[in-house]
Amino acid sequence: IKSKYKQIYCLANNAGIMMTPDTATKDGCDTQMQTNHLSHFILAKELLPLLETEAAANGDARIVQHSSGAREMTKNGLEQKYFEKNGGNLGGDTPVSFMGPPMHRYAQTKLANSVLMYTLHGKLQANDTKSKVKSIACHPGGSSTNLGDDFNSDLPFYERWIIWILLKLFIQTAEDGTMGLLTGMMATDAQSGILYGPKNGLYGPAVPNPPKDYETDPVAQKMLWDTSEATTGTTFTV
Repeated sequence: IKSKYKQIYCLANNAGIMMTPDTATKDGCDTQMQTNHLSHFILAKELLPLLETEAAANGDARIVQHSSGAREMTKNGLEQKYFEKNGGNLGGDTPVSFMGPPMHRYAQTKLANSVLMYTLHGKLQANDTKSKVKSIACHPGGSSTNLGDDFNSDLPFYERWIIWILLKLFIQTAEDGTMGLLTGMMATDAQSGILYGPKNGLYGPAVPNPPKDYETDPVAQKMLWDTSEATTGTTFTV
């Protein structure tokens, strides 16, 4: 990208996997954390200069983190061990349940997305020039996508039944689920430091969601930033 473009308008960090086995990448990280957060951290670091060039020229550029309602399912907020090179040693694979270790690892990555957005927003606004690059996040609500295809058959019967009921009664289409992401990427009135998505967590229009205390906690934000730098071997200066 850097060799092809001098400036870009939007970086949408939308790659994601869910409830994968407790295995390590070749870098030693949890597969979900490396895919869902650490890779995005590196992308933002590498492409921020191109976004700054665009914002300086045209008054606007955006980095959008794609989070999830699962960010609210963590037990103790962000936990440092999930960001370090502990892949394969983060709780195992059973039970395959929305209360089990695979889901807890996923929830950590989705909370990381929103905390990164708030942290980056603060850093962009704190620098001397008051950057015009917007740091935004979104969540899709409950959306009928193929994200869970690989683990649904392994869930307990009662959880598969609950999912079926939710799909019938509350889950919105994949197209409607994109509205938070599209708002962050394209809406002219989208604001930096805001997470957009259904207010009730499942369905409805993409609106600003108020931050939780554990998303704006300075200690959690510093841990996320410092550990992400250490694990990826990068220095992300804003």
